[in-house]
Amino acid sequence: MNKEKPQPQPMQISIELPAELEAVYSNFAMITHSASEIVIDFARILPNVPKAKVYARVIMTPINAKLLHRALGDNLSKFEAQFGEIKTPEHGFGEERPIGFKH
Repeated sequence: MNKEKPQPQPMQISIELPAELEAVYSNFAMITHSASEIVIDFARILPNVPKAKVYARVIMTPINAKLLHRALGDNLSKFEAQFGEIKTPEHGFGEERPIGFKH
C-alpha cells in the first residue's frame, strides 16, 4: 500500500499596514552584500542636485533577496503582459541623467 504524505497547506498570513506608514518614492537604489545579508538602500535623485538622499534601507538574507528577485520578475512580466513592454535605455541614461537603479 502506497501511503503519500499529506502536503502541508500554505499558511495564511495577515498583513498589517500601520496607518502612519508613508509610501516612499525611489528612483535610485544601491545594493551591497556580505556573506549573510543583502542591503538595499532606496534613494531619490533630483535633476541638477548632486546628492542623493536615502529614504529607506532594507536588509534581508540572500535567499529572501532571491525570492524577492523572482517575485519582482513575475510581477513585471504580468505588468508587461497587461500594459506592454517596459523600455529601458540600452546603455544607461548617460552622463546628463544619472538617475536609475544600479547593480
